Amino acid sequence: MKNLFIAIGLVLSVGINTTFAQQAETESTEYRETAEIKNALVHTKLKVSFDIPNQKLFGEEWLTAKPHFYDQKTLVLDAKGMDIHAVQMNAKDVKYVYEKDVLTITLDKSYSKNQEFTVYIKYTANPDRITQSGSAAITDAKGLYFINPKGEEANKPTQIWTQGETESSSCWFPTIDKPNQKTSQELYITVPNKFLTLSNGELVSKTPNSNGTRTDYWKFNKKHAPYLFFMGIGEYAVIKDKWKNIEVDYYVEKDYENVAKDIFGLTPEMIEFFSNRLAYEFPWNKYSQIVCRDYVSGAMENTTAVIFGEFVQQKKGHLVDENIAEAVVAHELFHHWFGDLVTTESWSNLTVNESFANYSEYLWLEHKYGKEAAEFHRHNEIKGYKLGDNFKKDLVRFHYNSREDMFDGVSYNKGGAILHMLRNYLGDEAFFAGMSKYLKDNEYKAAEAHHFRLALEEVSGKDLSWFFNQWYYNFGHPKVKIVHSYNASTKKVDVTLVQDKEKLFQFPFIIDVFENGTPKRTTVWIKAEETSQISIPVSNKPQTVIFNADQSLLCDLEENKSIDEYISQLQLSKEYKDKLLAIEFLSNKQTTQKKAFEALLKACEDSFFRTRLDALQHIDVSNSTYIQLAEPILMKLAKNDTKTLVQAKALEILNANSSAPIKDLLVALKNSPSYSVQGQVALGLLKVDENMANEYINSLDMEAYSGDILYKKVDSWIAENDTAKSPKLAELAAFYAFTKFEDATKGKIQEKAFNWIMENGNNEANSAMVTMYKQVLQQYKDNEMVKKVVTEIVTNAIAIKKKAIENKVPHSSILQTQIIQLENVIK
Repeated sequence: MKNLFIAIGLVLSVGINTTFAQQAETESTEYRETAEIKNALVHTKLKVSFDIPNQKLFGEEWLTAKPHFYDQKTLVLDAKGMDIHAVQMNAKDVKYVYEKDVLTITLDKSYSKNQEFTVYIKYTANPDRITQSGSAAITDAKGLYFINPKGEEANKPTQIWTQGETESSSCWFPTIDKPNQKTSQELYITVPNKFLTLSNGELVSKTPNSNGTRTDYWKFNKKHAPYLFFMGIGEYAVIKDKWKNIEVDYYVEKDYENVAKDIFGLTPEMIEFFSNRLAYEFPWNKYSQIVCRDYVSGAMENTTAVIFGEFVQQKKGHLVDENIAEAVVAHELFHHWFGDLVTTESWSNLTVNESFANYSEYLWLEHKYGKEAAEFHRHNEIKGYKLGDNFKKDLVRFHYNSREDMFDGVSYNKGGAILHMLRNYLGDEAFFAGMSKYLKDNEYKAAEAHHFRLALEEVSGKDLSWFFNQWYYNFGHPKVKIVHSYNASTKKVDVTLVQDKEKLFQFPFIIDVFENGTPKRTTVWIKAEETSQISIPVSNKPQTVIFNADQSLLCDLEENKSIDEYISQLQLSKEYKDKLLAIEFLSNKQTTQKKAFEALLKACEDSFFRTRLDALQHIDVSNSTYIQLAEPILMKLAKNDTKTLVQAKALEILNANSSAPIKDLLVALKNSPSYSVQGQVALGLLKVDENMANEYINSLDMEAYSGDILYKKVDSWIAENDTAKSPKLAELAAFYAFTKFEDATKGKIQEKAFNWIMENGNNEANSAMVTMYKQVLQQYKDNEMVKKVVTEIVTNAIAIKKKAIENKVPHSSILQTQIIQLENVIK
């Protein structure tokens, strides 16, 4: 599973001040053991139909199981929020007790090891009865979701979909809902004819019924964990693709049919790459990806039937800039080896699912776009880990408050970074051979981190207990201070490395010393001691010395470099992170040191576009001399750069600072296909030709409107009562109260837009805001300040709608429905 909050760290993009950062939780003292296997699942056969308006599932199940080792007289199943109508064996009723979401069945006799039995259960699933809560990663845990079931929300399709992780499949069928269980499955889904269905495995048949419904039969012969069961229902365009003889399908809303391959089309190439890299061919008989509304996370790796939130549905103007779904597509695909084929035996060992999937994003980007692109991504993942309250958490965690707590920046981001360190320590050949062996040794089974260690040790011949004890079964990362100096008499670089004594680590440490533009690499072993001394022979005073030179070590690093050393680092290193660190340092010196500015300006033309962007984001051209020096480069980037994100950033700087007229440049860029460029063109035109700007803005897709455009146009849109702009303004206005803490002026504009949206009753805008409020309340469920402020925002929204109803506006009935939706947020 890929989670969007984790992907951006623990800071919300809506501008919540760090004052509201989620508070640390006290770790549970309870040991979280792996679930005991008394009975083992063998096969699950289901027949389901629905009362869609009332959000109910009617189910029949034939569950086959067998005692794992000891004789068994009972079968205990998880069955949350259900009505149980019948339980039978061999067409005869058997005794059962159903209480506290657990169904305990007395079998018709005692069964011994490996002796199979089948239980029939007739039931109704009621997801609205579910009381278990979700997490920051998976914001709800009802298992079964009916989207717009009564068709009351305009511009939103009616859909049904499931979400099984962690233990929510038992919200729609009785099962042993633990990750160390594996079962094959059959699923008969009866739906109205207008809907398509998707589930795991193969669609065997589609049978019309006499009442305007159809029954689709899906069969999955291989075994996987119950949380990976999936069912998706809705009106979709299905775009067909292939890898070898395996069908690869993309289920998207019909408005996105023409861009589905732009979003998902690299999937066959990814399957090929991962199959080759792992020396283990894709193990399943098909691969489908579906987009669903109001999804409770980012994406989920249901075996052969991956679900994505609607964020992946981008338009051409987005995709020209960047396909934000690409890394997520790789992540969920890689789970089909690490998570679906070999599954964590317990949530404590979630690293064997999520850390691998996180690292697959690096592997794909490295393969497709080169090392710098992968390193940019890894840097942001590590930043996400460090933003959260994660330092004290072990990677393999046997003590936690809720299994949902395992889905965090440690299991994902830090775990991926640890795998990268392990790869660099062992070398590619041994590392990937060990991954392949781990898969082959444990295929279709449950495993833990020690299984991976043993596979790597057998391949490499190295004892890796020190590494796993330090990084997997412990917490933190090295916090290092380095002082270095050049000794002219001994012709050595003397280095003192001091670790924070709170937590001492041992690790290989790479140092590059640059002389005459060429690096000399030294690898030293740092012991788990507070102070380490290193001396490196050199011919002359180095231009710069780069520590953690391959950037593989996950650490915090303070060092004593001069401005000249950082300029040399920026110009000489080929590592993305080295250049970024230099840019960040030089940005703080540029106003007083012209050479720092000149180095940043030169970096604006770096061969890697992310470094160009970093330099542009840090350069300060408010000085009249500096803008004159920068203008030729900025104009060239804005007009001709191969990356539209760079064009847009250069144009943004020119809009804000240029002393020269740039109207000709703006006009030349009006036809750019990029939303980011279009947005900056619109802002520039607003400054030089308002009539042309308004005409241009009206011609654009609203997705091209940047936040600055929204701020400038709020008053005119409200004056014109242009309610079509409401959904876009909803993104800006939803959290106006938080913005006020940081920028009172912008907060007031947002509040004005908020009040107007709440009065005008635009369904799409209201629905978007409701979804955002639910997500934030779940993300910050333990933060009383956030809950208080969001509750006040929602209460205010309700009050505005009620006042509009009192004034007898024509759309009062719509507002009344929206009030109910908002009240449900508070509930």
